[in-house]
Amino acid sequence: MSDTINNAPIAVSVSGVSKSFKLPHEQASGIKQLLVNSLKGKKGYEIQHVIGGIDFEIKKGEFFGIVGKNGSGKSTLLKLIAGIYVPEKGHIKIDGSLTPFIELGVGFNPELTGRENVFLNGALLGFDRKEIDEMYEGIVAFAELEKFMDQKLKNYSSGMQVRLAFSIAIRAKSDILLIDEVLAVGDAAFQAKCFDYFYELKKSDTTVIFVSHDQGSLERFCDRGVLIDEGKVIAYGKIRDVLKRYGSVVLEGLDRNDPNRDKVVAQNGIVEYAEIFDVRVENSQGKKTTKYIYGESINVSYKIRVKRTIINPVFGVTIWQKNVEKAILATNTLIDRYTETGTFQKGDIINFSVNLPNNLNGAEYVVEPAIANESTTIFYDQKPNAAKFIINGGDNPHSIISFNERSKYFINKAG
Repeated sequence: MSDTINNAPIAVSVSGVSKSFKLPHEQASGIKQLLVNSLKGKKGYEIQHVIGGIDFEIKKGEFFGIVGKNGSGKSTLLKLIAGIYVPEKGHIKIDGSLTPFIELGVGFNPELTGRENVFLNGALLGFDRKEIDEMYEGIVAFAELEKFMDQKLKNYSSGMQVRLAFSIAIRAKSDILLIDEVLAVGDAAFQAKCFDYFYELKKSDTTVIFVSHDQGSLERFCDRGVLIDEGKVIAYGKIRDVLKRYGSVVLEGLDRNDPNRDKVVAQNGIVEYAEIFDVRVENSQGKKTTKYIYGESINVSYKIRVKRTIINPVFGVTIWQKNVEKAILATNTLIDRYTETGTFQKGDIINFSVNLPNNLNGAEYVVEPAIANESTTIFYDQKPNAAKFIINGGDNPHSIISFNERSKYFINKAG
């Protein structure tokens, strides 16, 4: 996170916030039944504690991520921040105006046309008729619904409705935006528009609270984040650290739901599937070294100790330039279509190596190896700052990378 964000005032403060709901068990048929239940000590409901004592802060101008499994209390937290719910304990302070993109399309009338709903929803956001007239073509074009604006909204698909609502909502003049899973709607072209919009937000002073299960998007846009699980804060800080802990939480959930698995638990109580060790940077002769000349072959290798069965895991390496918080090069077996990497059992040792494209110009670089499940939704292990190397020289002093070349992989089980 930049010093500008570090030193920024607080936009959202969540302090000791708790929230619970009453879950009814049975319905009393009348006053008499209600009195009988009361005399017998039957409440007819139970208390569900959804959020318990949550604390975190979001700085002004920050792109902040909120992540958690379904049922973790994340949605309740969002509605507390948006002011839809009121906390039972603690308090939430909002410095500035806030627009929630949680329940997009609230206020839409299914019997009206798309065009009429644009003006209706725009009015609810505080725009006058002239302002909506000026924005109308941009709203329709962003939503990609030019051919459907004179149809009644009830004939729209749910995706079309959310796209229209999102296109209207992003025109809101707010200091803080609360965006919940908008990337789940629309095709790749619409999602690309969302990404472009997010990049524009990052350049502005707008504070964005971004909720998503897409770890790539969270890491791409967010500075920091918070992980919520079972109504508690599990991790809070740099987004990469939060996402790493999120992967562990998901694995723990898988383990609890499958009692037949062999339990291998690290000292911190996290279930482990695999462990990376012996990370090396070597030249073309297989010699371990940290200094290279531009264009020289560089090979990154590491070993994986398998702690329970994994099928077709994804192996990868991310290269960071030292002191820069953006990846310079990220390559993995899934990207390069090595989809059948093998089945590995508890006790196996896997050797993995990748020959890096020789297109990195002179600088100092840091190596981060990783292993993930077949769909890369869960990281089994990753090792930040596992190794480093220096390249001297280059053919372009104005860039870090000179040209692109496909990586080459070598994977085998240790004998």
